[in-house]
Amino acid sequence: MDRKQFIKASSMGIGISLIPGIFHSQTTFSKNESLNNADPKIIKNKDGTILNVIGDIQTHKLVGSDTGNQIVEWVDNVEPGVGIPPHIHTLEDEIFRVIKGQIEIMVGGNTFVLEAGDVAFAPKNIPHAWKVVGTEKAKMITSAFPAGIEHMFKTLSELPPGPPDFEKVIAICAEHGISFV
Repeated sequence: MDRKQFIKASSMGIGISLIPGIFHSQTTFSKNESLNNADPKIIKNKDGTILNVIGDIQTHKLVGSDTGNQIVEWVDNVEPGVGIPPHIHTLEDEIFRVIKGQIEIMVGGNTFVLEAGDVAFAPKNIPHAWKVVGTEKAKMITSAFPAGIEHMFKTLSELPPGPPDFEKVIAICAEHGISFV
């Protein structure tokens, strides 16, 4: 099918799907109602909830209660050498956006060094890990969807200071569908 036929065919399909009651049941939304019942929100750079998650300093900008449980987003401000060992999420996908510094990321067995402006996608059920490399502190925006992982981070941030009890960390993560590999 060439481009012109595709546009005609897809336009016809969209037009038909918009006619209420012919092919789909009609759902009506008021002018200000969103699909997920979330309200608009502006978060300034200095705003958010700061958590020290075993050395990963996270500033949570959006959490599930803000987004109808669709997404959680936080900023990682991390010293060189800090990272997360290989693990698998069974509940959420993640997107990593490097803002500053260098992050070595492993996704699905492939390792890359990401720099400012680079993005990585780690789908659920795929092993991934990351670590700050180089000599400067790194800043990364991480998104996870659907939301929920923020509850695990809150629990991990409440562990006593000092070297973490990895058995506790593993148990907390397991409660949230995350296992280490």
